Amino acid sequence: MAEITAEMVKLLREATNAGVLDCKKALTETNGDFEAAVEILRKKGLATAAKKASRDANEGLIGAYVHPGSKVASIVEVNCETDFVARTDEFQQLARDLAMHVTAARPLWVAREDVPADAIAKEREIYAEQMANSGKPAQVIERIVDGKLDKWYSEVCLLEQPFIKDPDITIKDLLTSRIASLGENIRVRRFSRLEIGAE
Repeated sequence: MAEITAEMVKLLREATNAGVLDCKKALTETNGDFEAAVEILRKKGLATAAKKASRDANEGLIGAYVHPGSKVASIVEVNCETDFVARTDEFQQLARDLAMHVTAARPLWVAREDVPADAIAKEREIYAEQMANSGKPAQVIERIVDGKLDKWYSEVCLLEQPFIKDPDITIKDLLTSRIASLGENIRVRRFSRLEIGAE
């Protein structure tokens, strides 16, 4: 059995933002294997984040970003549970990052649940028409249309877009990681993007 030193616990804490006891327990569980301990704590953090996602988030702040040249800008309302968390540097940076992302990625809605039924029906119709003369069976066409619709959601829904600062994660993944590190439910309520000369 490997000895779990205070230095090992400290390093794991810095890497994961987890509590001292959680870090010690994870290191003990993995016999001092740092990478395996990180994995355990990440899974635990994501599970905790999922539980917190159902809690009310009525505090928060407005993140703003004006692109150099002042021709395009965005504001985003980001909510959390307490004013204390809203004032932290990490939360304020998140709100700024989200506003910058909205400016660059031009989402139309926050989540797929916000997309109007007529917009979805129109996209479905376009994709079905594209496949009409493919000679494929109806159920195959239906699956292809569903796949194209999922791709469309990832382009027009903020939560499903790849984060501009780290395209390996989505905005939803970014929020989940901040819920885990800040310990509160966080959600994007709404956003607005303004561009000179655009409707």
